[in-house]
Amino acid sequence: MAELFTLTSVHVEYPTPTGPVPAVEDVTFEVPAAGLTVLAGPSGSGKSTLLRVMGLIDRHTSGTLTLDGADVGPLSHRRRRAIRRDRIAMVFQSPPDNLIGHLTVGGNLRAAAQSAGRGGAPDILDWLGIPGTKCWKVSALSGGQQQRLAFGCALAREPGVVLADEPTSQLDSASAHLVLDVIDRLVARGVPVVAASHDDELIDRADHVVRLHEGRLA
Repeated sequence: MAELFTLTSVHVEYPTPTGPVPAVEDVTFEVPAAGLTVLAGPSGSGKSTLLRVMGLIDRHTSGTLTLDGADVGPLSHRRRRAIRRDRIAMVFQSPPDNLIGHLTVGGNLRAAAQSAGRGGAPDILDWLGIPGTKCWKVSALSGGQQQRLAFGCALAREPGVVLADEPTSQLDSASAHLVLDVIDRLVARGVPVVAASHDDELIDRADHVVRLHEGRLA
């Protein structure tokens, strides 16, 4: 199977008043171009940092990151932004952070499609398990429904990969289970998903698991 991301000796550090602090140290792994990959580990293990690096939001300090075999580390801010727009959809752990609060459910789907230059959002509310909500405001949805809509918005962008940071961490068990089912459906549609999570059920569903501890491979 072809590799989507390849990380080689990746190191990430952040500046502090007392000097740089490493968040990730000498990490090497590959992410397949299909299925569900989970970056697993406790809080502070570096999994969210690596997800932001793969999402071209943060830059790694040293090492190499390739996307579809091309080194994306040296790219300009403008080029990285274009790749994020065209190839990568990000779902954050707080449901409201993924959506535009003053738009309706349908408006969020349309906005997501248009932001990536797509022709229009698919009618996928039944598929998301939130039928009949097209004209609802986001605030009328529960947290779990908002997170499912966030994955719907990601799909509307027709991305090459969906990156999800702790997608179930702020949800109750029932809502989390429904979000996990949506992730399974995305993968079944051929959309690779990379998630940072310590949710055992999500880890159990993964095709590939990268385990981290204190910024290193466990």
